[in-house]
Amino acid sequence: MLIVAVVVVTVAAGVSLGLLAAGGDGSEPAGAAQGQPSQGASAGEAQTPSPTPTRSYPLSQAPRTIPAVRTHTPARGPGWKPVKGERVVVSDGDLADEGRLLAGELGLTYAGEKDDVRAGDVRLALNDDEGADPESYAMTVRGGRVTISGSADAGVFYGTRTLKQEVHAGGTAPEGVVRDEPAKPVRGFMLDIARKHFTADWIEDRVRELGDLKFNQLGLHFSDDQGFRIESDSHPEVVSEEHLTKAQVKRIVDLAAARHITVVPEIDSPGHLGAVIAAHPDLQLRNVRGVATRGAVDISDPDAAEIVDDLLNEYAGLFPGGQWHLGGDEYQALVVSDPEASYPQLATAAREAYGSGATVEDLTTGWLNDRADTVRAHDKVPRAWNDGFFAGTTVQADKDIQVAYWTGKEIGARLPIAYLREGRKIINYNDEFLYYVLGQPLTFVYPTGQRIYEQWTPLVVRGTQPVPAKYDAQILGGSFAVWCDLANSQTEAQVAAGIRMPLRATVQKLWDPGKPELSWSQFKGLADRLG
Repeated sequence: MLIVAVVVVTVAAGVSLGLLAAGGDGSEPAGAAQGQPSQGASAGEAQTPSPTPTRSYPLSQAPRTIPAVRTHTPARGPGWKPVKGERVVVSDGDLADEGRLLAGELGLTYAGEKDDVRAGDVRLALNDDEGADPESYAMTVRGGRVTISGSADAGVFYGTRTLKQEVHAGGTAPEGVVRDEPAKPVRGFMLDIARKHFTADWIEDRVRELGDLKFNQLGLHFSDDQGFRIESDSHPEVVSEEHLTKAQVKRIVDLAAARHITVVPEIDSPGHLGAVIAAHPDLQLRNVRGVATRGAVDISDPDAAEIVDDLLNEYAGLFPGGQWHLGGDEYQALVVSDPEASYPQLATAAREAYGSGATVEDLTTGWLNDRADTVRAHDKVPRAWNDGFFAGTTVQADKDIQVAYWTGKEIGARLPIAYLREGRKIINYNDEFLYYVLGQPLTFVYPTGQRIYEQWTPLVVRGTQPVPAKYDAQILGGSFAVWCDLANSQTEAQVAAGIRMPLRATVQKLWDPGKPELSWSQFKGLADRLG
C-alpha cells in the first residue's frame, strides 16, 4: 500500500491548508486512484516514498457571471475546466435535456444516468428539498468534478448557465460552492411583433440569449393596429401578409421551454385591434357623429367579443404556458371628456348590464373580466396594462388579473401604490427605464444599460421613485420591452445590438436584490468578455 505524505501548514488566520504530495489535480496523489505502488517497490515490500513536489492553491474567488451569483463559499483547489471526452451525467432522467444541452455546449460527452464517479464529471441531480425555490440551485466544484443540484429542473438549468459562463473562452470554474436563486419570479422580455415583423430565426436567437441570462418569460405582442402576425385557422382573414406560421411559433415555444422560458402571448383588446377591424369593419367603434374611433371595437356588439374569444381559444393550445396578457390599454372611447355622451351605445349597454349608474368604464372593465374568464378556462393567469384598471367603478377588475404597470402618463393613470394597497400583484414594465421604442417617438429615448444598472430596481415601478419596500413581495418582477412604433427605424441586427446591455442590466437587478458589486464599466467589461 502506498503511503502518502501529507503536510499540514497552519496559516495566520487559523486555516489549515493540506498539501497533497504529487497530486496532479490537487485532490489526490498521483497513482493513488489506480492503487499502484510507488516506482521500484516490489509486491509486499514496504518502502518509504521519496519526497515529491507539493502544490498549493490560493483560496478561490467568486465566479464572474451575468447575473451575479448570490453566494459563493471559496475553497482551495484547481477548479474545473471542460476536457473533450469527459462526461456530463445525470442522477434523474428528467434532467436529460439539460444534460445534453450542456454537453453539446462544452464539447463533453452526454453519458445519461450513471451512478459511477469519474474524474472530470459534471453531474446534474435533483434533490428532495421540497421547500426550496424551484429556480434555486447549488453548484459544487471539488476534486476535479462539478455537481449541480436543485429541487427542480429549472434550478439545475440555471446552474448549467452559470457553469457555461464560468468556463467561457477557456476559463475555469472556481473551486467551492455556489448557492444561487433569483430575487424575482418574473424576469421577462417583451417583443412587439405586431408593428414590425421579426423572423423566427431572430426570435430563436433571442430565446437562446435570454436562457443564458436566466430570463424566464418571453412576451409576444402579436396583434395591433398595424398587423396580426401569427397564422390563424379560425380567422385567417385578419392575418397580415408577413407573419409567423404556427409551425414556426411551435418551434419558438419548444425552444423556449427547453430554456425554461414561458412564452406569454398578447392579443390586446378592446383597443389596438386595427388589424382585426380592417377585416371586419362592422366591428369598428363609432361615436355619436358616426366618426370611427382608431383601433377600437364596439364592445356593445356581441360579435366583437365573439371574434376575440375565438382567437384567444384558438391560440391557447399553441402557447401552453400558464400566462396570458389581455392588453386592456388605451381604449379610445375613454380618452374623451364625456364617454357616455360621445358613445351612447356603450352607455346604454353599460346600464343594461350593470345597472342605472353604470358607466363606459364599467362596461370596459366587464369586457376585461370576460376575456379573463376565457383564458382562465385554459388554466392561464391573466394580466393587463395598468391603464386598463379604473378607480371608483361599480365593476372592479378581477383580483387575480396581474397589473402590467408601464406608465403614469395616460389619462387617469393611478400611482402604483394604489394597486398595491388593493393587494394586487404588479409586473414592472416602467417606461422610464424598460421601454425600447423604435424611432424614439414622443418623449421616448432608447434606454441604456448603465441607467438601468445604476438607477432602476423592481421597486421603481413608475418614473424614478421607488414604492415602499414593504410592497416588495407584491412586485413579481419586471419585463424589458421592445415596441416598434416606427418599425423601419432599426433593423433586426440594430435592435439586437441596442438591447444587449439593457437586457443584461435588467436581469442583474431582477436576480440579485443587492447593490451590484461591480461598477458599470466592470460590468460592461464582463459582458464583453462573456459575449
